[in-house]
Amino acid sequence: MTENNSPSSPSPQLTATGAPRAGGAGTIGDLTVSRIGYGAMQLERLRDDRDAAIALLRRVVELGVDHVDTAQFYGNGFVNGIIRDALRPEDGVVIVSKVGADPDPDGPFPMRAAQRPEELRASVEDNLTSLGLDRIPVVNLRRLDTQPGLHAEGDQVVDLDDQLAEMTALRDEGKIGAIGLSAVTLDGVRRALPAGIVCVQNLYSLVTRDDEEMLRLCTEEGIAWVPFFPLGGAFPQFPKVTEEPAVTALAETLGRTPAQVGLAWLLHHAPNTLLIPGTADTGHLEANIATGTVELDDAAMASLDAVESRSLADISYR
Repeated sequence: MTENNSPSSPSPQLTATGAPRAGGAGTIGDLTVSRIGYGAMQLERLRDDRDAAIALLRRVVELGVDHVDTAQFYGNGFVNGIIRDALRPEDGVVIVSKVGADPDPDGPFPMRAAQRPEELRASVEDNLTSLGLDRIPVVNLRRLDTQPGLHAEGDQVVDLDDQLAEMTALRDEGKIGAIGLSAVTLDGVRRALPAGIVCVQNLYSLVTRDDEEMLRLCTEEGIAWVPFFPLGGAFPQFPKVTEEPAVTALAETLGRTPAQVGLAWLLHHAPNTLLIPGTADTGHLEANIATGTVELDDAAMASLDAVESRSLADISYR
């Protein structure tokens, strides 16, 4: 797959292939994308069935998705390789990758911190190679500022300004199209604004809304908000959106699943929200895409807004 510039479609509401955009149209910087995208991390579960993995990505395109989120450390390049083989330039898919961690298949965790500027550059080069791209449309700098996940120690404690200088250089060289941030603090987002940040990926869901002020800032600045763990439940003590009584009751009333209601709340809560739910199952994929047709009226939103948000600082991750 070679880098493309998201071939123009007949309408902003259609992808380059002519499919209605899943969830409607949103933006990442100056790129128009479907508000419901696809997070590719779980494609690694299909490592032993490459044909099934490719077929799943082709179904992603058919369903009106043109925003795919990935990373070199997803399956040590396996996921990027599937994306390279499955997607075509004429699909107009915007690939968003991330740097700040590298694969560590033999370590206690499948990735390790890679925060130094020279490591960020090397990670971009690795992504370019494995994806078969000349330029990656958007690359997120994954900081290690927030829970859960890796923690920076020793020479991995790197100043954000030094990292942004390297990311800006990579953008100026044409290796990446735009810069995003992930696992970042509110202060970090504010410091990064002059660099022209186009998206922020942070842990956020109906039950974990610590970053509400950051979301408001992104909305004001026209920065895409791309929550990960959008349904909670990532760790044993982590609250699950799908277990909230208000969510399950509303799902029953609407004839939808609790997951669809939880994802729909995110879309309705802020206009700059883009979703990247991931799955290795076609049925789950189709259910996720159908989230875009869930209508939540004022009463439904009020019932969901009243759900208690648990602070990340009070959650045990181990």
